Amino acid sequence: MTENVNDNPTTQAEEGAQDNPVAASPEERIAELEAQLAEAQAAVLYTKAEGENIRRRAMDDIEKARKFALEKFSNELLAVKDSLDAALLIEAAEVQSYKDGVDLTAKQLASVFDKFNITEINPVGEKFDPNKHQAISMLENSGEPNTVTSVLQKGYTLNDRVLRPALVMVAK
Repeated sequence: MTENVNDNPTTQAEEGAQDNPVAASPEERIAELEAQLAEAQAAVLYTKAEGENIRRRAMDDIEKARKFALEKFSNELLAVKDSLDAALLIEAAEVQSYKDGVDLTAKQLASVFDKFNITEINPVGEKFDPNKHQAISMLENSGEPNTVTSVLQKGYTLNDRVLRPALVMVAK
């Protein structure tokens, strides 16, 4: 007893016609190729449109990130501004109360700086580093040469990147 290996009811002649493109009429073959071409063109257009949409969405995301990057930082600074405004509204106050208010406001600002990793560069007594310091002048001093003797303006870094170098005077 032999089993039929091919369960497909197509005949060998039909299989030959499917495998052999010459068996189909030229008009049928042209129509088939035109359909394949149209399908390929549609796929290319879809892929191109999808790529353009991805590019546009990425550009929108970059623009939003650029536009709102400082939003958290700005919100934190508003509390400092409110404290300064409140100090200016006080009519009759003593010097000590102003000093206390300015001290609290400075602490608020320092807290904001800590939260956003802004650090102070105050290099008195350190070796001069042109990456972090800007020398204004050199002084004749009994100290070690090329060390910072005084700081005219503190510098600041943001995540270890210099925002503003410290303005310093250096020993000769």
